[in-house]
Amino acid sequence: MHRVTMLEGDGIGVEICASLRKVFRAAEVNIQWDIYQTGEKHFEKHGELISDDCFNSLEKNKVGIKGPMTTPIGTGFRSANVFLRKKYDLFANVRPVKSLGKIDSKFENIDITIFRENTEDLYQGIEEMEDENTAKSIKIITRKGSERIAKEAFEFAKKNNIEKVTVVTKANIMKFTDGLFLEVAREVAKNYPGIKLEEVLVDNMAMQLVMYPERYKLILTENLYGDILSDLCAGLVGGLGLIPGANIGKDIAIFEPVHGSAPDIAGKNIANPTALILSGCLMLEYLGEIEAATRIKNAVDKTLSDKNNFTRDLGGNKSTEEFTDAIISNL
Repeated sequence: MHRVTMLEGDGIGVEICASLRKVFRAAEVNIQWDIYQTGEKHFEKHGELISDDCFNSLEKNKVGIKGPMTTPIGTGFRSANVFLRKKYDLFANVRPVKSLGKIDSKFENIDITIFRENTEDLYQGIEEMEDENTAKSIKIITRKGSERIAKEAFEFAKKNNIEKVTVVTKANIMKFTDGLFLEVAREVAKNYPGIKLEEVLVDNMAMQLVMYPERYKLILTENLYGDILSDLCAGLVGGLGLIPGANIGKDIAIFEPVHGSAPDIAGKNIANPTALILSGCLMLEYLGEIEAATRIKNAVDKTLSDKNNFTRDLGGNKSTEEFTDAIISNL
């Protein structure tokens, strides 16, 4: 029996978390859930995004999964996602982007995994106003942070027989920060002689991905670039509603969909739960439940191979509940 902390989040979070639990129950996955309301509504009621009880549960269970949480743009509280990553030192953000079913897209057979450093860079949130007309943000890159994400990427490549790791920086301009990240990637690569290290600048990488995405299998990059490129890659396969994510630290991991909380469709039973369900599959793999993860992923792929099952974001008309039931029927 695995005990997992679930943070339901905002907007569509409650609905898609319910879908995940329903699919896992049908798949007879042996999980006990600790479920917590979190996010904006919890903040309005209690003045905190996440309760102490939820933190205690995460620290006890060592594994969590969360729905999307709203982050105000420009003002208000900082991102709960960033806070969790910093609090628990979840240094590896892993986002697999893979073609699914028969979703219309410009490319077929996309299979890219992005390894994004998750605790440093501009996302440290070290900002200040120098004067009323000048704002400053500090970019932090360390050897330790760069080395451990590089090792994670190369170990994944080794385990999955991937012949090339593409490291993405802007080291031609930011010679100290991005230069350090690139230097460390080169050092780590020397320990994996069977795996090629390819170096690409981030602006060129954005162009390459929309022209020749089939050339790439594993991207290693910094926090900000990884966030942007993973959204770009999501567009190659049908959108953010399909992309799972994992935040992995030394002894704790939290899994989440890449997309936002979509408050405009919350409560309407039209949200696509695919990204959270696939995030749940990443969690099952992390827990060693490979067979269950494979069955659920295959059921999702089969469901999305019939356009009659598509939710509204994919051009169909299935509700969240109907889509969930279709996955269960395909288990």
